[in-house]
Amino acid sequence: MQRYPQCFVCGDQNPFGLNVPFYTKDGKVVAEYVAGSHFQGYRNILHGGILSALLDEVMIRAVLAKGIFSLTSEIRVKFKKIVEIGDKLYLEGRMVEDKGKILLAEGKITNPQNELIAEGEGKFFRAKKEMEKLLAQSLE
Repeated sequence: MQRYPQCFVCGDQNPFGLNVPFYTKDGKVVAEYVAGSHFQGYRNILHGGILSALLDEVMIRAVLAKGIFSLTSEIRVKFKKIVEIGDKLYLEGRMVEDKGKILLAEGKITNPQNELIAEGEGKFFRAKKEMEKLLAQSLE
């Protein structure tokens, strides 16, 4: 799956980023991430903002997997369990509705025991032609 090299979540050339590679599988976008120690909130606990960023990315990538360039309008995140540093996480996202200008997606993060860590819902603006062109130029 294409990515912008400097993206905070998926970029493979951002030394401060998460470097998460995303894939499509069974009509969904999926990824794995191991909680890094430099993203702690409290001692040995992954910051909730990182979980939010992961959900935002997996949801917008689900929209992009449909060939639609978009920008995040709104996300809602529900945290269910803490993540300790070093824990492996599984991300999954899917687009649920195309309302024309607005696209809806859902995402979830689980652990190896298939326990729900966090879930999200997102609204994304469909990019207009000029913005679509700029976004497309960002991708490898």
